[in-house]
Amino acid sequence: MPVIVVANPKGGVGKSTIATNLAGCIASRGHAVMLGDVDRQQSARTWLSLRPASAWPIAGWDVAHDNIVKPPKGTTHVVLDTPAGLHGRRFDEVMKLADQIIVPLQPSIFDIYATRDFLNQVLAHRKSAQVQVGVVGMRVREHTIAADQLKAFVAQLEVPVVGYLRDTQNYIQLAARGLTLWDVAPGRVERDLQQWEPLIEWLQL
Repeated sequence: MPVIVVANPKGGVGKSTIATNLAGCIASRGHAVMLGDVDRQQSARTWLSLRPASAWPIAGWDVAHDNIVKPPKGTTHVVLDTPAGLHGRRFDEVMKLADQIIVPLQPSIFDIYATRDFLNQVLAHRKSAQVQVGVVGMRVREHTIAADQLKAFVAQLEVPVVGYLRDTQNYIQLAARGLTLWDVAPGRVERDLQQWEPLIEWLQL
């Protein structure tokens, strides 16, 4: 049962966008997926409460007594969203669980430098060298200086860029209804689905 962790020390970089849509993608392929949230605010649980019964089923992952718990039998995939400032015991717990780690990163020089130290920490604390770590460029407008800076930075890392996702209202509008790209007609979000293909291939879903 693969556990996919979405993490970055900064807030507002798109962790929940990736986590919820990734869970939706996995569910649309007929897998029993569980979406967990290490954040005390439980954003994932709030999103799940908005999800209509007609959508692909995604189970919630409860966190009891401030500890991360193992999902029940029958779960085939776990997607774990994490809070900003993940550190200490919770960081160690997440690293022990993770089989694949996705780090969303915006094309901001401040985000880039903050994330560099975090990536080094992740690489040093993952449970084994077999744990995959990949960066996803978020809200990236191609042919801009910011996008070029992001690409140049990532080229120096020991981790691959596994996708770039554009800045679009589609994610905001769908999230407000507990939905993902995979819950609506493909023609409405065709460009966005195409951007997800490299990430899905990297995850081997």
